[in-house]
Amino acid sequence: MQSAWLPAADVELVVEVISPESEQRDKKMKPVKYAGAGIRHMRLVEQENDGGIAVSVYELDDVAAAYTRTQVARRTLTTPLPFPIELDLTTLAP
Repeated sequence: MQSAWLPAADVELVVEVISPESEQRDKKMKPVKYAGAGIRHMRLVEQENDGGIAVSVYELDDVAAAYTRTQVARRTLTTPLPFPIELDLTTLAP
C-alpha cells in the first residue's frame, strides 16, 4: 500500500475544504505550515451563508513567506496557476 504522504517539494497545490469542525485549523494553522514548506498555491473551499460555494485563491509571497489572497471565486473559478482551470462552482453540492 502506498503512503498518502508526499514531500512538500512535490506538491504544487493544496486544497482545503473547510467544515465547521476544521475551520480554525484549516484557515489559521495549515496555511502557515504549507507556506513554511514552500508550497506555492493554496485554495480554501467553503460554503457561504447563502448555501453557495466560495473558493479563495492564495499564492505564496516569497518575501513574506506567507500566502496572499489573489481572488475569491463564487460562481466560476478561473485561474491559470498552477495549471489552467475553469470550474463552475454552482454545480458543486454542499
